[in-house]
Order: sequence, then structure tokens, then C-alpha cells
Amino acid sequence: MTAHQNGTISAEVSDFLLNCFVRSPSWQLWLSLPLSLLLLLAMGANTTLLITIRLEASLHEPMYYLLSIISLLDLVVCLTVIPKVLAIFWFDLKSISFFACFLQMYIMNCFLSMESGTFMIMAYDRYVAICHPLRYPSIITDQFVAKAVIFILARNGLLTVPIPILSSQLHYCRGNVIENCICANMSVSRISCNDITINRLYQFACGWTLLGSDLILIFFSYTFILRAVLRLKAQGAVAKALSTCGSHFILILFFSTILLVFVLTLVAKKKVSPDVPVLLNVLHHVVPAALNPIVYGVRTQEIKQGIQRLLKKGW
Repeated sequence: MTAHQNGTISAEVSDFLLNCFVRSPSWQLWLSLPLSLLLLLAMGANTTLLITIRLEASLHEPMYYLLSIISLLDLVVCLTVIPKVLAIFWFDLKSISFFACFLQMYIMNCFLSMESGTFMIMAYDRYVAICHPLRYPSIITDQFVAKAVIFILARNGLLTVPIPILSSQLHYCRGNVIENCICANMSVSRISCNDITINRLYQFACGWTLLGSDLILIFFSYTFILRAVLRLKAQGAVAKALSTCGSHFILILFFSTILLVFVLTLVAKKKVSPDVPVLLNVLHHVVPAALNPIVYGVRTQEIKQGIQRLLKKGW
């Protein structure tokens, strides 16, 4: 970045500075330990789950393939965000290159929406399993999972590309300090000199198109599931049917609750510290990643048994 004689800063931005929790500096100290523990937990739990599903032949089924995709997405998102946040906390390494910033922005937007899409496919999987059990083997096949994954990759990969491109084309003449721990689209765009209406509108439209449509379809799937479950007459059938959906439903709650709280704090930003949305944004990239594999590991007998068998073999 170069400065002119009149004191203005030119648009030759080569890097940004991530200004983390400047209003609440003590947060960095007490956040660093739980964040590092959550990162280690996310890495260990997701890696264990992926290895178990890969090596256990009994887990080579569509539902577990979808769970593997969730674990992979969680690992990538976590590693894209949390190590940099910890580097800022521990070593004050606030600088991030222009390219790395927009790459991080793309991965966050793309992979989180891919996770939402995978949850939607998992909800359909549970809907077919409970509402059309006899047709399940012919509908939810390996080919179905492959096509669903290609659709999610194409849809989210292409629709989120304009987000970092629009931000990277802006004229950054107000400095290079981002008031955030991560390269969130609006936090970065806000320090430019341009009108960012298009950036805001595209982010909003993209969010509603991807996350909104997925959540609506998930809601409808569970509405049909609940209706079908309540019609079951056999003793214990309701509990058994609901238990097959329980883990998946908890994962969706982890994913959507923090997101919902984050949106609400942004709406009520005048009443809360500006650091609260930043904190929630960071937590949203690590809390679900750490808890998702544990929920499935604890609640799914097949995975639990698979992990136990692998531990006995010593991997």
C-alpha cells in the first residue's frame, strides 16, 4: 500500500490487518484456550469418524457417505478460520495477504453453504427411510449420493464465486484494517471507498437462495416425517423412528442456532457490543465441527461399534 503527498491512501492494497476484539481485548486471552481445545477436538473427532467410515465395510452406506462429507467440510472450514484466529491471539499476526483474505472469504461462504446443502440431502434420506422404507434401497443409492454431491458442489461453488470477486474489485482507499477476526464479506467491503450496495444485495440473495431454500426443504422433510411417525401404531415404533432422525436434527440445530443468533445480534447491533457478532461468527466455524462427529459417534450404534473395532485392531 502506498501513500500520496496529500495523505490519502492508494488502492494498491497488498494485505489487510485483522483487528480482533479491539473493544474487548481480554476476550482474546480467555477465548484462546477453548478455541484451541475445540480445534483439536474437531480435528481428532472428524478424522476418527472419516477413518472409521473408510475402513469399516459395514458403514459403506449412503447415510454414512453423507456424514463423511459433513466431516470433510467441517475440517476444511475449521482449518481455514481457526488457526489464523489463534495466530492473531497468540502472536499478534494480524496481517493477511489480499489473495489469502479473499480465498478465506470464498471457502467460508462456499463450504458453509455446501454443509447446509448436505443437511438438506440427509433430511431427504431420513424422509425416504421413514416415509417410504420399502423403496429406500432403490431410491437412496450410491449413484444418488454421487449425483447429490455433484449438484451441491456445482450449485454452491458457482453461486458463491461472485462474493469474493465483487469484494476484490472494490477500491480500498480508507486503509486496510478489517474490524473482524476473519475476512467476512461485509467487514472487508465496508473499508472500501465504493458503493457496496451490490455486494450487500448479492450476499443477501445468495444467503436466502442457498441457506434459505435448504432450511425450507429440511423443514418440509421433518414435517412429513413427524406426520408419518405419529401414524405408527406399533409399540416403540415412534421412538425408534425418531431416534434415527435425532442425531441429524441435533446437527441441524448446531448449524442453524448459532447462525440465527448471529443474524439476530446483527439486527440488534445497537444494543450489543460490536464484538459479539464477531465472536459468534468465529464460534460458528468451530463449535458445530467439534460437536457433530461426537453426536453421531455417541448416538449411532454402528459408528460406535466401528470405532471400538478399529481401536482393538490398533488401526
